[in-house]
Amino acid sequence: MAEPAEEFRRQLTALRLDRGTAPAARRPPRWAIGLGALALAVVALGLWRVARGRVPVVEVTRASVPAPAAGVTTVPVLSGAGYVVSADRYISIGVRVAGRIDRYMAEEGDRVQAGQALVQLDRREYEAALGRAEANLRQARALTTLKAKQLGRARALARDGVVSREELDVRTAEADNARATVGVAEAELEQARVALDYTVLRAPRRGVILAKLKEVGEIAVPGGFAGSGDLVRMANLDDLRGQVDVTESELAKVRLGQRAEIVPDAYPDRRYAAHVIKLYPQIDRQKGTLRVEVQIEQPDDYLWPDMSARITFVEPLATDGGRKGVLVPRSAVRGEGEGTFAWAVADGRVRRVPITVGRDFGDQMQVTAGLDGGETLVVGTPQPLREGQVVSVAGAR
Repeated sequence: MAEPAEEFRRQLTALRLDRGTAPAARRPPRWAIGLGALALAVVALGLWRVARGRVPVVEVTRASVPAPAAGVTTVPVLSGAGYVVSADRYISIGVRVAGRIDRYMAEEGDRVQAGQALVQLDRREYEAALGRAEANLRQARALTTLKAKQLGRARALARDGVVSREELDVRTAEADNARATVGVAEAELEQARVALDYTVLRAPRRGVILAKLKEVGEIAVPGGFAGSGDLVRMANLDDLRGQVDVTESELAKVRLGQRAEIVPDAYPDRRYAAHVIKLYPQIDRQKGTLRVEVQIEQPDDYLWPDMSARITFVEPLATDGGRKGVLVPRSAVRGEGEGTFAWAVADGRVRRVPITVGRDFGDQMQVTAGLDGGETLVVGTPQPLREGQVVSVAGAR
């Protein structure tokens, strides 16, 4: 029984590892350890200084002085994407009488004046109707002359007792009926003249031709389906306006008569003065917006209906005795009342500048005292600052 136990112990001993024979681990040089420790110390020191607020990183902007336009300094308070529209929207010119289209006398893009001929319909049928009306009038006048003479003779014979009273009354009625026939013929002649005149479609006012809706040779008829008799669509360029949708939360910034500026997307270097003339009386429930309309004061040939444009509402910047109007972001203003101030950055240090604020323009505020414009100001919510503290400007190199 002892031999199996001895054999088992011998096998366990053979499986045991000799720790003394393992290779020793290689240690890094002392200079590398020292260099790593120094780098860690520098990083830790920098983090500690920032954490302690000794070199805060601040975001800055400059106090601005808006340039006056046309002698008036204005500040934008709201801006949105809109469109240029005609005051009358589109003017569709349709036929008053049925007829075949003979020719167009204006093309798309042509600028036309009020009363200018645009379309000619086939006028032969209406010329014939006019001739028939003229002939009917001549016939009615001839009959009237005849009945008048017959009435005169009947009156003379009635005085001599040759013609009875009853026959005289008949002659009188015939003469009156003939005169009425002349009136009817004259009215029909005027109607035929009007119908003939309607074969020429004319521009109701000055504008530009936008589209021709039918081709030469087609039959145009008045009425019927909506727009089936329309031949030409034009726009009034005497009164161009801008339309933009303003959200309900921004409505307090817009009022009737307020100044505005329009910049077409196609010509970003052109600016047009405008003013608010209409606030539509109903909010769009789905969008939560109200449509606002501004009138362009001096439109020119660069503006076209349905052109997209940027519409900016502005407010005048009040000045005090000719002093420059200085604007700063709202986030640059600290404190309230007499304790209002701003942090100005100069030569890498901040200084506290007492200021007096004026009108509120939404994201910007007017400073009436304390700043001359061009100062670098701290914006946002930096760490607590103190007078003369060294700061680092975000993004500076």
